[in-house]
Amino acid sequence: MKHRPAGTANGAEQDFRAFVQGIAASLHRTAYLLCGDWYLADDLVQEALAKAYSHWRKVQEAENPSAYVRRILINESRRSWRRNRNVTAHPDVNLADIAVDDMSDGVVNRAELLQALQSLSARQRATVVLRFLEGLSERETAAALGCTEGTVKSQTSRALIKLKSVLNRGDI
Repeated sequence: MKHRPAGTANGAEQDFRAFVQGIAASLHRTAYLLCGDWYLADDLVQEALAKAYSHWRKVQEAENPSAYVRRILINESRRSWRRNRNVTAHPDVNLADIAVDDMSDGVVNRAELLQALQSLSARQRATVVLRFLEGLSERETAAALGCTEGTVKSQTSRALIKLKSVLNRGDI
């Protein structure tokens, strides 16, 4: 086995680093929108990237490496949701009770949207986040979720109906 000097990276490591630099911000945003917690989002992204690195050759050979890693992220988010299903991060905090400055309509709207997203099933939430907040096409979303485009369409439709209902009722 050849010894590499400290601080140098082989081609695969360099490719992985370049890939991560290109996708990291988007993965963090997706993870946050899936779980609603920046700290958990960081953990989810770290887990997803660690798994992607350990299977880097397979990721590189995928038709769409970004979709492959997003799918890992979504699976990690589902695992986390299942583990913490009965645990709420802040059970006594109601976002509607938090005082905001006059210029904070955008913050209130964002908080309402995040709460509304949390009312969706994990699959519906992932579909909405990938389609509308990350701007992926139906095909790209299907690849990231490992399902058909028809499933993306039906999940999106159901999710939008529920979001509209939740936001119009003010259940958040």
